[in-house]
Amino acid sequence: MGIEFELKFRATESQLSAVKAALTGEICEYDMQTTYYDTPSGALSNRYYTMRRRLENECSVCTLKYPADKIGRGEVEVVCPEIESAIPELCKLSGLTDLPGLLAEGIVPVCGAKFHRTAITVSMPDCIVEVALDQGVLFGGGREIPLCELEVEQKDGSRDAVIAYATVLAHQYGLVLEQDSKFRRALALAKGE
Repeated sequence: MGIEFELKFRATESQLSAVKAALTGEICEYDMQTTYYDTPSGALSNRYYTMRRRLENECSVCTLKYPADKIGRGEVEVVCPEIESAIPELCKLSGLTDLPGLLAEGIVPVCGAKFHRTAITVSMPDCIVEVALDQGVLFGGGREIPLCELEVEQKDGSRDAVIAYATVLAHQYGLVLEQDSKFRRALALAKGE
């Protein structure tokens, strides 16, 4: 079980291009297609749990995220071809005692995302971050909206250093902090909000 800490920023294509041109570090490219799941009653999203299956360059990774501390999230992952097959291991790895009961009613796909990610690993004295440049669409409820954002995710080191780095990057490129996750924005589409 890991704790995920990341900051998301709304961006334009030109802002992402400028950041990509300026940063140095290991670069990985991914084509991603994500399906988010919930119970028919919305029991997972009501508790701020996020269950997804993401194809990352055709590799299927099933993930569960859940509240863990004031600003981070717990995250467990299983490489598995289908979300249903991954559920027992996700329950076990998360240690969430309420999860099996919540999932008793089954799960359904509710929304998703399809995007290209350029991930750049940046090493600094006090931290290592992954800067993810995402472009594509979010979809739900028969609707879709463009996705263009930058994420700064802590991989190692000081959380304060990650926040300082993300703040400087946002200021330098005129990025706007995004409060809602991809899932929350896609779920709003699915609900017609």
